[in-house]
Amino acid sequence: MSDDFSFDTAPFNELTSTERTLLQELAVTVRHRPGEMILWPHTEYPQCLWVVHSGHVQQEDRGQIHILGAGESFNWRAVLTGHNQATVTALDEVQLWQLPRATLLHLLADNARFSAKVFSEVAGHLADDEGMDQHRELLSLMLVRVRDAYLQKPFYVDGQLDLVSVCRLLSEHKTSHALVRDEKNGVERIGMFTTTDLREALLHPTPPAQLAVRDVARFDLITVAPEAELFDALLIMLRHRVHRVLVKDGDSIVGVLSQLDLMSFMSNHSHLITLQVEQAHSVAELQVAALQVDDTIKLLQRGGMRIEIISRLVSELNSQIFARLWALLAPPELVQNSCLLVMGSEGRSEQILKTDQDNALLLRDGYQHPDLPKITRQFNAALLDFGYPPCPGNIMVTNPMWCQSLGAFRQTIGQWLYGADPEGQMYLAIFMDARAVAGDTALLLNARAFALTMAIGSDTFISRLASAIDQFQEPGSAWWNRLPLLQNREAETFDLKKIGSFPIVHGTRALALEYRLEELGTVERLQALAHLQILPATLARDLVATLHMLMALKLHNNLRQRSLGQAISNLVELGSLGTLDRDQLTDALGIIRQFKQFLRRHYHLE
Repeated sequence: MSDDFSFDTAPFNELTSTERTLLQELAVTVRHRPGEMILWPHTEYPQCLWVVHSGHVQQEDRGQIHILGAGESFNWRAVLTGHNQATVTALDEVQLWQLPRATLLHLLADNARFSAKVFSEVAGHLADDEGMDQHRELLSLMLVRVRDAYLQKPFYVDGQLDLVSVCRLLSEHKTSHALVRDEKNGVERIGMFTTTDLREALLHPTPPAQLAVRDVARFDLITVAPEAELFDALLIMLRHRVHRVLVKDGDSIVGVLSQLDLMSFMSNHSHLITLQVEQAHSVAELQVAALQVDDTIKLLQRGGMRIEIISRLVSELNSQIFARLWALLAPPELVQNSCLLVMGSEGRSEQILKTDQDNALLLRDGYQHPDLPKITRQFNAALLDFGYPPCPGNIMVTNPMWCQSLGAFRQTIGQWLYGADPEGQMYLAIFMDARAVAGDTALLLNARAFALTMAIGSDTFISRLASAIDQFQEPGSAWWNRLPLLQNREAETFDLKKIGSFPIVHGTRALALEYRLEELGTVERLQALAHLQILPATLARDLVATLHMLMALKLHNNLRQRSLGQAISNLVELGSLGTLDRDQLTDALGIIRQFKQFLRRHYHLE
């Protein structure tokens, strides 16, 4: 690779031939090793600008992190002002050009086009940073209570009022909905009529002037408490596919929270994705929505949203994508006679970025569909196009073991519990995290209840299941003692799943099976175990904090890997972690060890 400075990118492509010759003569090539710090805050009178020739650097400036590659420059703001506030670190083997500050200032004074491009670029970065600050501010509003958001005051109409009169009142009050007071069988009830309902009402055989609003209003309203956080209201709207929720304090109606009002608190496109999912009439249209989820995750993470909120939101979006895809591919008869499941981290609502597919299909006993193999292949192939890699363990609906009738699957559960297959323990563990996303949920409930009943008295099986917490060995004691002192030049890695989250997730799962807990999420299981006094409350609290820390670290690491063009994995380079992250990881490993010791005593694994 030539070390000659490249003038192909802005703003250097605006220099004259004479200016290019001058800059080429003064450009100095420097190299930095991975993890080496190139620039740090408060450097006085920075004497050069850096342009990346090859490799990648990470720039952190006022809380914003950017990954820069070939052709990109850093330190323009410091060159212009004489002061630096950024930290820049080499992420891999980096080759840079150093351009002298004095020469750049001379070029800025003499070349108007070059100067315009430079100031345009700097202004753009400032605008991006300001936009990100606004983004973070908007995201923080998601954590306020529903009562603090803008709520529309209740506007009531009588259920006997005709539709034309109701529409006239809506127009006068400049609103698009009304709460309907009515009585049925001597019991008072509240419904809602919206302008959206008017479309269906016009198809009613009774003329609008004679049609009572009670006959077209909806009375199965979704409610939320004023003390709920806004993100809870968002999840409710996503889950029930409604555009308004009724805010009730006990029996008192406080107001109505609409989707449009909530959208003013939103800085991501989750509602937009939901609408695209609902309106998708083909797999190709659905793919457009599915591919936007990771961009939303990145915005939420950069905006500082809590990891548990991100995971729940993503889980809701993924569930809707899976359900819509199944509805597009499977005929209604198949959907009604089956139950589509997601398992693993997706089932527990703990998966964030797309990793692998873990899905299954339960069929009603006696039901068969001749095109089922073709449909399941199309389903998994479409998910692959959506960005969900295939499961390495083949735990997918295309595998006959994970696509069975209820009766046959119950027999499979029995074989897992009492058969000789060594994989049976993990298969059962995976199934215990199953969550229904489409079809007849009763099929899953039946299979899950059967598994829990069969596990009663199976102490030996559950002990063997729990023993998997030790299948991945921790690093040696020398590594443990060096962890807080590791510098960026170290090349050691840490598996965030095998050594970090897996012992927490799997140990909690074994306890949940033993005590027949219905909860699916690891956090909910830990809280239930603490409530039952099976697990010390302090340990449960620490495990929840540790799990969230590991999830956040994994997301940050995966986004970093993606920025560098690397494959997403569970391995984090310890040298890429700051001092605070290394200290937190040390504390996390101590809590995981404590939990392992608890499990060893509980299941007599010593």
